Amino acid sequence: MESRWLEDFLSLVDTRNFSRSAEARYTTQPAFSRRIKSLEDWVGAKLFDRTTQPISLTPSGERFRPVAEEVLRRLLQGREDARRVGETSANLIRFSATHSLSLTFFPSWIRSIEAKTHTLNIRLDSCQFNDCMQSLIKGESHFAISHAHPQVEMNLPPMHFTSKLVGTDRLLPVTLPDSAGSPLDKLPGTEDEPVHYLAYTETSAIGQAVEHMINNVEEPVYLDKVFVSQLAAVLKTLSREGRGMAWLPESNISDELASGSLVLAGGEKWFIPVEIRIFRSRERLPAMAEELWSILEGEAVPADAPSPENC
Repeated sequence: MESRWLEDFLSLVDTRNFSRSAEARYTTQPAFSRRIKSLEDWVGAKLFDRTTQPISLTPSGERFRPVAEEVLRRLLQGREDARRVGETSANLIRFSATHSLSLTFFPSWIRSIEAKTHTLNIRLDSCQFNDCMQSLIKGESHFAISHAHPQVEMNLPPMHFTSKLVGTDRLLPVTLPDSAGSPLDKLPGTEDEPVHYLAYTETSAIGQAVEHMINNVEEPVYLDKVFVSQLAAVLKTLSREGRGMAWLPESNISDELASGSLVLAGGEKWFIPVEIRIFRSRERLPAMAEELWSILEGEAVPADAPSPENC
């Protein structure tokens, strides 16, 4: 039995809807349904009546609910107590950040913070977008850093979490150039020759921003989705190998654009502006983490940036 199955169970108890719980748990509905079924198999009883609308708990589910709540509460509390004992003297600040930002943004950003104070004791976990948000929700990280976009649902309730703008980026459509330096794949493509499209998974923050743009662009766009990955680094490698076109963070491809090893597959109307945000719980953090946040609070935010109170 996995502890995340209990979290899935309690999420479904709350929403009574598989789709909404899957979204809140940063996974697909089929994967979420399989995990609920795995928990029911482990318990040895059906926990949900799927014939009602909305779904409801069975008598077995009602009996299991307080047990799941207590077990999960004690697990999380025990983990946090043990962690705090190990970290109190070290003043460790725990970050989670998406893979691309861990490489391209975090090192220089944290140096700029340390220049204003002192060398910090830091742990950085590099992970996928959904894992970053879950790490923050579970209290495994003090801060999470991710790309953000108005059309990307972060699933962080504003009453419990807040965020601050720490940078900006753009998602640019890029591809391998041909011998003349022209893009092998060029937007918007045609019905007969669609663009070979290297896409992100549906749980990716960048992927959600890209899909929103594709679905709302004013002219028809013809894409042939030939590859899907959660990682920008994987799509970048495949794009450099001539497999197709991908929307990649500008911060991750500045060297390739400068050298010409990657070229733009379309003009500015295909560019997607995104934010780089740091997220935290509104609950009191350890002293060193609060000191870092105070430094960020004192930094200027661009005039056109949304309020940091809005996740």
